[in-house]
Amino acid sequence: MSFEDLNLNTPLYNALNDLGFVKPTPIQSKAFNLVASGKDVVGIAQTGTGKTFAYMLPILRHLKYSTQDNPRVLILVPTRELVVQVVDEIEKLAAYINVRVLGVYGGTNINTQKQAVAQGQDIIVATPGRLFDLAVSHVLHLKSIQKLVIDEVDVMLDLGFRHQLLNIFDILPERRQNIMFSATMTEDVDALITDFFTKPQRVTIAVSGTPLHNIEQERYDVANFHTKTNLLEYLLNDSETYNKVLVFVAFKRLADLLFEEIEERFPGQSCVIHSNKTQNYRLRSIEQFRAGDNRMLIATDVMARGLDIENISHVINFDTPKFPENYMHRIGRTGRAEQQGRALTFSTKKEQEAIETIQEYMEMKIPLIDFPENVEISKQLIEEERPQIREHNNPTKQTGDDVPGPAFHEKKDKNKKENLGGSYKFKIAAKYKKPKTRGDKNYNKRNKK
Repeated sequence: MSFEDLNLNTPLYNALNDLGFVKPTPIQSKAFNLVASGKDVVGIAQTGTGKTFAYMLPILRHLKYSTQDNPRVLILVPTRELVVQVVDEIEKLAAYINVRVLGVYGGTNINTQKQAVAQGQDIIVATPGRLFDLAVSHVLHLKSIQKLVIDEVDVMLDLGFRHQLLNIFDILPERRQNIMFSATMTEDVDALITDFFTKPQRVTIAVSGTPLHNIEQERYDVANFHTKTNLLEYLLNDSETYNKVLVFVAFKRLADLLFEEIEERFPGQSCVIHSNKTQNYRLRSIEQFRAGDNRMLIATDVMARGLDIENISHVINFDTPKFPENYMHRIGRTGRAEQQGRALTFSTKKEQEAIETIQEYMEMKIPLIDFPENVEISKQLIEEERPQIREHNNPTKQTGDDVPGPAFHEKKDKNKKENLGGSYKFKIAAKYKKPKTRGDKNYNKRNKK
């Protein structure tokens, strides 16, 4: 099938010709008529198969010109970087169409975005948090939304956006088309579809968890962090083979630590991205990696979902992800648009259970490669790898060194007096009791004698 077989218009054909696209991907061809029909649609396809164009082609085909200020299409994505990417894709596809597109996300000045919204927009691409902030401020009115697209909804739920999503659903018009695309299907996503979608039509190109056939997967058993770093250095020394490498780590501190190690060994060839970095830094790092200015990009899972960077030669899982869905999204950054890709995973003994879970999820074994003999196996451990000694029955008990000791000086004499409490009060009362007869001032004196 070619794009000529789809019921597109001339402006879209011109844009596709400029982009050099000749035929649609399976998800694009199968989803076109369903999305165009106005029914609720759920699409499942591996990452890198063109899901953004799968929903944007039919939407732009039937989006009529309008001068109204309120947007008619809302697209929700989990991360700021994905907002920028989707807006860029829409602008390429709508090069010959008079359509207004705006991306809104956190980490930037909200007043600037309010001004842009007030000028009137047709399509809003947003992260849930910033969209809700704009809606609550009554600057962005969602009463005219006809189509709601949720891209990578499982990531939004993982990132804690469920509450914002439910609030957004409450303020959207009831009569709207719901469209959802993802590479994986989880129980939480299925529950969301059941609650808010009306008889959705499902488009499944591959079973959830099926890896792309053009991605070669392999793994190494590695002792610890510093040994992993030595192995990574050994691989990166082959700059011709490893010419554009995306390295995933478990969390932010490890990303910074690995970046310092790699920058010392390969100066000026790497960059790092995670949620603690500023928005400008994150976008600049992506652009430098995309342009080839930096050969390596070290990232946490904030980069694993949806971002499309061409010609990534290798994805290296420096840490094995605990959830198989994260593994699928990570390796999907390579081998995009039917190109050949390669994914390597480093696993310690503690991470073997995660490897087994991933293999069960994909219903395939990841080939194990022999550890290179000339790579040094380090015995040095980082803080997270050192064993923590705890009592089995009392893990919070203080050790002998932690128990508070005695005071460092003797108490003063005035502070050594005995606290006599209530008995002292009664002794004083007996000694100085009130006279039996009113006015007898000498009673106490006589009684004392």
